[in-house]
Amino acid sequence: MNPYIDEDLTALGEHVRRFASKRVAPGFLDRDETRVLDRKLMREMGELGLIGPELPVAYGGQGLGSLAAGVIHEEISRADMSLSYINLLASLTGQILAAHAAPDIARSWLERVTQGTALLSIALTEPGGGSDAANLRLKMERVGGDYVLNGEKTSISAADQADASIVFARTGSVEDGARGVSALLVPMDLPGITRTRFDCHGQRAIGRGSIFFENVRVPVDHLLGEENRGFAQVMQGFDYSRALIGLQVLAVAKISLEEAWEFAAQRKAFGSPISAFQGVSHPLAEYETQVEAARLLCLQTLWLKDRNLPHTEQAAMCKWWAPKLAYDAVHQCLLSFGHGGYDRGPLEQRMRDILGFQIGDGTAQIMKTVIARARAGRAAVPF
Repeated sequence: MNPYIDEDLTALGEHVRRFASKRVAPGFLDRDETRVLDRKLMREMGELGLIGPELPVAYGGQGLGSLAAGVIHEEISRADMSLSYINLLASLTGQILAAHAAPDIARSWLERVTQGTALLSIALTEPGGGSDAANLRLKMERVGGDYVLNGEKTSISAADQADASIVFARTGSVEDGARGVSALLVPMDLPGITRTRFDCHGQRAIGRGSIFFENVRVPVDHLLGEENRGFAQVMQGFDYSRALIGLQVLAVAKISLEEAWEFAAQRKAFGSPISAFQGVSHPLAEYETQVEAARLLCLQTLWLKDRNLPHTEQAAMCKWWAPKLAYDAVHQCLLSFGHGGYDRGPLEQRMRDILGFQIGDGTAQIMKTVIARARAGRAAVPF
């Protein structure tokens, strides 16, 4: 029994798993090889209501809540973690636009996002700053009825594939820190934008790269939130995405464990299934325990969000623990397959996909600092 998942959410998860098993899972190795995001499949997901279901009905969503989005997210990730970035980006950017964009702009873009015909990205990281997220150099200056952008963003998921991006830029001085940062929705087909793609270990279907802005003019009505307050206002949305990331990676660990148990029960050595040997079964049992506990923490975080209760601390716990745990669990599963696990295939791809989440979207060190500040107070943990 799960206290966070009722009968309706259970039925939703079963529905999505059937779709993901049939349509998403069969091509995930090919998408990793070709590094091509399947836009047709993305549209199918949109037609079935599997993208941004928690968004308001007025903006193309279904108003189902964060837990429903989490249930869908983990089932897509179970089939292909890289493709599930579609769900992650839609939920993160969707709630930001719904809360901070002009209503007509939010509606125009989010209807396309939920239909699976548009992909939005988050452009925060810059070459000179990763974990120091407010240390931005990208300039955003008001010129008449436009903002003009000059600078670079790097390590951006879907950099070369996104149709628009939420760009964080500096409107105040560098000394202002986070108080001088604004957020802007930028269509990626505007003149002056160029994009590159990196050759990453994993998450290759969605990709990662740099975005360069050279005198890019964006209408002022594309501002998100208030000028010079975009960082503080918009960054709150990352608590949500951190819980979703936890479910995303744990779903990959869960299916890997299921495969490892099945293999261990069938593979025989010394006249018995290798699952009879504690050296094989006990490590898997330990990871089963930890994965189940971590998943409950992620669901609890979404439950708190749905009730507008504080969840920053819980979200940070999800983000540092789940990616490390999932990576270690899949690694153990790979070892359980012996020499066969060392072949290129689902297990090694899953490990590569998960590894990126130990780096991006908030490192473990930053997340632990967030938790420490919640416990001891910011003055006691200044860095």
